[in-house]
Amino acid sequence: MITRSTGRRPGPLAAAVVFAIGMAGTTLPTPLYGLYRRELGLSQLMVTVVFAAYALGVIAVLLLAGNVSDEVGRRPVLLVALGLSAVSALCFVDEGGLPLLLLGRVLSGFAAGLFSGAATAAVLELARPGGEAWAGFAATAANMGGLGCGPLLAGVLAQYAPWPLKLPFLVYLVLLAVATVLVIRVLPETVATPGRPSPPRPGRLVPPPEVRGVFVPSAVAAFAGFSLLGLFTAVAPSFVGQTLGVHNLAVSGAVVFTVFLGSTAGQALSGRLGVRRALPAGCLVLVAGLLLVGASLAVRSLPLLVGGAVCGGFGQGLAFRAGLTAVGAAAPPTHRGGTISAFFLAAYVGISLPVVGVGALTVPLGLRGAGLTFAGCVVVVAVVVGVYVLRRPPSEGGGGTAAS
Repeated sequence: MITRSTGRRPGPLAAAVVFAIGMAGTTLPTPLYGLYRRELGLSQLMVTVVFAAYALGVIAVLLLAGNVSDEVGRRPVLLVALGLSAVSALCFVDEGGLPLLLLGRVLSGFAAGLFSGAATAAVLELARPGGEAWAGFAATAANMGGLGCGPLLAGVLAQYAPWPLKLPFLVYLVLLAVATVLVIRVLPETVATPGRPSPPRPGRLVPPPEVRGVFVPSAVAAFAGFSLLGLFTAVAPSFVGQTLGVHNLAVSGAVVFTVFLGSTAGQALSGRLGVRRALPAGCLVLVAGLLLVGASLAVRSLPLLVGGAVCGGFGQGLAFRAGLTAVGAAAPPTHRGGTISAFFLAAYVGISLPVVGVGALTVPLGLRGAGLTFAGCVVVVAVVVGVYVLRRPPSEGGGGTAAS
């Protein structure tokens, strides 16, 4: 049983702030990978493997504990996620080499998987009657805004403050303390009768037959869009430094921030366009963004890379929220949780496997050639999905909000 917020309590805003702080930690190392490469002697492939460890952690939580906050309550799960985020940050503060980096990223993935479900649900459930649309956008903005602010914060601190590999995580630990106070002192519990969690077991993530016509193109579009996000959060700083010759870490963090800013804007507009227009439009705008990214690498242009980040992020946001809305509306209630979990699973496979492929391609092709190959492959996927949904658009349906 779920309770709803009534009155003008700060609960939804506080939950959104906790969500944003939690997600910021997952991208905090992004502009620092170049420093880790030099300090630890990592290859570009190993950097992408370190990044992908995060996605594996998210996928594991989605498979094993995606519904745990429905059983034990939102606040306990948020507190566990904050604790995991703190331990992850301490792994980076210790600077203990590759094993601790991998452990820190996996723990960060665990935290992100818990935040995605529990924090999104808390924001929506604490909304006042009639404020569901605002709450949905608040969850979206907190999710993508937090992901974007992580590299921006780390880049500025690493460039202009001392201890570039320690201070960003020490500052983040302070933010986590603030979020913990908000959960304990401000957020009410929205699960009326929380109990004990059931034993972890993989969910049944095969969508029912009546959903597959909507699910397949929507999930493939999510895969393509999250591939772009993965590219920017894993290797864009290397592109900026090695290919474009810009070595300012604050600039690297700002470039990554722009792709998430574009995604937030796209998700905000998606609800106004409706699913039938937003899903194909998002795929085609994503294609335009990828072409700009490819052009930026071909001619070594930072402005083109920023333009590609904004444009590609905008298309990803349009398509992702539209696809999630379509899938959630098409799924029967008895299969909705598993179907949506399968949708997120496709998205997080998109944020990990292609990026590792880019890292592997850097060995024979170099960073620039690998980036161009990646952009070309994802362009093909996005074009195919965009043309398909133009010819066979999904039906309009009810709600659905985006989450990472």
